[in-house]
Amino acid sequence: MEQPGVQAPLPNEWSSPLHREHPLTGRIWDVKAARFVDADTMRRSLAQARFVVLGERHDQPDHHQLQAWLVQALTEGGRKPALAFEMLDVGQQAAVDASLAQAPRDAEALALAVNWAGSGWPDWALYRPVFAAGLEAGLPIVAANLPRSQVRDLVMRGPEALAPELRQRLSLDTPLPEPVEQAMRLEQDEVHCGHLPKEMLGPMVQAQRARDAHLADRLSNADTGQGGVLITGNGHARTDRGVPAQLAARVPGKDVRSVGLLEVAPALRAPADYAASFGTQSLPFDYVWFTPAMPMEDPCAALLKRPKK
Repeated sequence: MEQPGVQAPLPNEWSSPLHREHPLTGRIWDVKAARFVDADTMRRSLAQARFVVLGERHDQPDHHQLQAWLVQALTEGGRKPALAFEMLDVGQQAAVDASLAQAPRDAEALALAVNWAGSGWPDWALYRPVFAAGLEAGLPIVAANLPRSQVRDLVMRGPEALAPELRQRLSLDTPLPEPVEQAMRLEQDEVHCGHLPKEMLGPMVQAQRARDAHLADRLSNADTGQGGVLITGNGHARTDRGVPAQLAARVPGKDVRSVGLLEVAPALRAPADYAASFGTQSLPFDYVWFTPAMPMEDPCAALLKRPKK
């Protein structure tokens, strides 16, 4: 039975046009239990966690609708976890706080305060439902990411570009286990369509590590006793080396649960079929909610026309 006031999205409400009839569309896979569960079962499980990490494809409207539903569901009964966003960096926190102080439930005012239109993130209309759910519940809004300038300095000049305290806090002086380092290098190579100079793979891995650690720090530090929820990309939401793993190291004993929101693909008919895209034997999330897909241009098409450096 659904919690009063909370209703899971219905299949005929999907915005994405592709593969709505796929056998996994709309279904939720409990990775550890290796079984399908309904939305209320997952909600009750997430409600028991101190921290919840919600993944996404950034430009996927259905993912944001499901995130908004989960935020609403997790705040039923008056719980007020901090709601943190990868899409906002720490330099914007003052603007967020000022907007909330002046117009605590006005999502449009918040978008203007942080100059979302100039941020480079997908259209505000996609993210608005998530922010609106948090504002309606009176949740603290946390700008969680590293500023892009710091990420750029890290990539171009190495960890020494960051202040020693920050470098230590992000564990950038600690080498990764070799298999993890190699897996992350391969991932960066694939993401950049094989066109990233090999000497840049290590710095890009460092940047990914730094963002994971920083997101975890901001989420855990924002916890005032009622936990926290992070809105982030699926890559940061993975349990093996993303934000959940960083949280487990920073706040041991605090339950962390992760939800991956994945688009279905015609050739992949079972949940286990999707693990390979993450380079793992099993899906690196606690739950996966499958959705129809949005059309997407091949991100490598333009790059493949250029010679490799």
